[in-house]
Amino acid sequence: MSWNPALDPHCPMGDEVDAIETVIVPRARDLGGFEVRRALPAPARRMVGPFIFFDQMGPAEFLPSRGMDVRPHPHIGLATISYLFRGRMHHRDSLGTDAWIEPGAVNWMVAGHGITHSERTDDATQTDPMPFFGIQTWVALPKDHEDRAPAFEHAPADALPMLDGEGKAVRLILGEAWGARAPVETASAMFYADAVLQPHAAIPLPDNHEDRGVYVVEGEVAIAGETFEAGRMMVFRPGDRLSLKAGAAGARVMLLGGDTLEGPRFIWWNFVASSQDRIDAAKEAWRAGDWRHGRFQLPPGDDAEHIPLPDR
Repeated sequence: MSWNPALDPHCPMGDEVDAIETVIVPRARDLGGFEVRRALPAPARRMVGPFIFFDQMGPAEFLPSRGMDVRPHPHIGLATISYLFRGRMHHRDSLGTDAWIEPGAVNWMVAGHGITHSERTDDATQTDPMPFFGIQTWVALPKDHEDRAPAFEHAPADALPMLDGEGKAVRLILGEAWGARAPVETASAMFYADAVLQPHAAIPLPDNHEDRGVYVVEGEVAIAGETFEAGRMMVFRPGDRLSLKAGAAGARVMLLGGDTLEGPRFIWWNFVASSQDRIDAAKEAWRAGDWRHGRFQLPPGDDAEHIPLPDR
């Protein structure tokens, strides 16, 4: 096994001993009527496989002209995916990408050496309140991909593998699991899936990945004799054959994991890197603001403003 990012694992009891390594209760933050719950990074677990950031966005309802409005900001050393259950979000980046993120679709943005993007719900045609609910995830890149050129790839919902049967509907978003493979190319072995479970339906965790976790989006699930409600992430021991079972009202869960990286990662603001020097260099490049010749450019069509470098 390569470097394992567990720091202070939860100590399980009884039948849980051989199954659940860590239980994470996300930190909630109110962003002015819009709640975000952050599961990763956490004090007990910095990463699950290559997944280094995991935020639940909402559920919320945005009034016309009063939704998400994230100005252009930079990333390095990671790939992002904003996966929506409800609503839509406008993505523009420094590659010239201008796309709407919609439920069930994959929009895979690889930062590599550096990319800038904005995230807004600025649809001028919206006249009714818009429900909004989703998960934003960052995946740390292996060292040999940290300085690669940035890229963006889109896969619509109907292009992703769907596994149906026995009371479950599973969409494979990234990577390989249960004998299926998602179309988007990733830099390391991983899996990421959205599973909707009918009451008392069960689903096995993939057993061909080193690190595995589950986040309960809705409902509740039973694992190894313990019941977990919505807003909990469980991380499991490598190699164990495990399954989870939905409660009486059913459940929706995100399953994630993959190979752990070859070493720890530094994370500061929107930057992820294998060394502090890489973080410091990115900070200076963003502070310099040389959008024409520097490391970072602003998104075409959304270059009138940007988020300044934090003073911390």
